Amino acid sequence: MDLSTSTVLVTGANRGFGRALVVELLSRGAVVYAGARNPGQVDLPGVKPIALDITDPASVAAAAQATGDVTVLINNAGSSTGSDLLAGDLNDIRLEMDTHYFGTLSVVRAFAPQIAANGGGAILNILSGLSWVSFPEIGAYCAAKSAQWSLTNALRVQLAGQGIRVAGLHVGYMDTDMARTVTTAKSDPADIARIAVDGLAAGAYEILADNASRQAQSALAGGVSALYPQLPSASRP
Repeated sequence: MDLSTSTVLVTGANRGFGRALVVELLSRGAVVYAGARNPGQVDLPGVKPIALDITDPASVAAAAQATGDVTVLINNAGSSTGSDLLAGDLNDIRLEMDTHYFGTLSVVRAFAPQIAANGGGAILNILSGLSWVSFPEIGAYCAAKSAQWSLTNALRVQLAGQGIRVAGLHVGYMDTDMARTVTTAKSDPADIARIAVDGLAAGAYEILADNASRQAQSALAGGVSALYPQLPSASRP
């Protein structure tokens, strides 16, 4: 994919990883719509700010109506309530699913016809290493990311016939506001943005951006005992 001839919509583009993606895309000559609930917060020159709240169907429809030339969609907007599944507020748990699953799906449904009408292109969903392994203390986020991964797999098959390649980026912690309380090693968002856009340009279906995501994927083959070694061993008959 030649990004210098692409028109890209990035959701959640006003800060954090979304902002880093916009900077990287601009450096490669792409035309970029920077979606944000408050487009006035988009402070990068050379972009096209656009109002977009992915949890509001009317906002998503208005954004699709206001554009028309999008060939690449990057679903980056996210939430992190820090909720566990047993004690967390159900409204917070619903917010995670409304954002990562239903919000992403809503944007894809609105923009996939536009991408197809423009001759095809790509969709990149920003996933996580936590799509594959769940931490109980943030179980709501992990469950929503797992659902988003499944959504990505289904859409990748369904949209292939329309000339739309659907990719997923898996990454561990990045040094953004969302991970401000995390004390373990965090990646520079600019580095991950470069890896993500490289993968998009190369036509990759799944982009593993760091060791954490590669380890999580590898552990899947080992089953429950590999993913959750803290669990008691299975009893023998």
